Amino acid sequence: MTWLVVQTKPKQEDAAELNLSRQGYRVFLPKLQQRKRVRGKWQLVVSPLFPRYLFIDVDYGTDDLAPVRSTVGIFNLVRFGQDIIPVPDEVVEFLQVQQDPTLGAKNESDWPHKKGDKVEILQGPFAGLAGVFDMSKDEERAYLFIELLGRASRIVVERSMIGDTIQM
Repeated sequence: MTWLVVQTKPKQEDAAELNLSRQGYRVFLPKLQQRKRVRGKWQLVVSPLFPRYLFIDVDYGTDDLAPVRSTVGIFNLVRFGQDIIPVPDEVVEFLQVQQDPTLGAKNESDWPHKKGDKVEILQGPFAGLAGVFDMSKDEERAYLFIELLGRASRIVVERSMIGDTIQM
């Protein structure tokens, strides 16, 4: 069996994966959990790691690939010139091992800090200063307000640099 890369139509990765699976193919659609703003709130959203691409395991040279190309959601097989190039098993296996089997969405209430919380900065150039938590920038960073040169300045720090909430 050989892994090939299939290009899907825009936003059709899940449909292509489902339709190929229904035809009996082994399919792998690597996904990534990212922090995005959805309807005004930050959430962890699961989306394809490689938008518009997925992997399919076929018996290359024996299987007829015409049904793959005509599957709903599929644009075409990825080629280099006229040749369809297989993906090494090790690459797909590595991606499969890295895939988090518990992918799911969380909402903003799952984060420990809320807007207006006073927090201590533990590391970096502002270590030891107190700041006021404003909002998450993404999964790993947040906006804080700190008192700097007599005024409140908004900075971005990594979440790992923010300590517990300080009681005012």
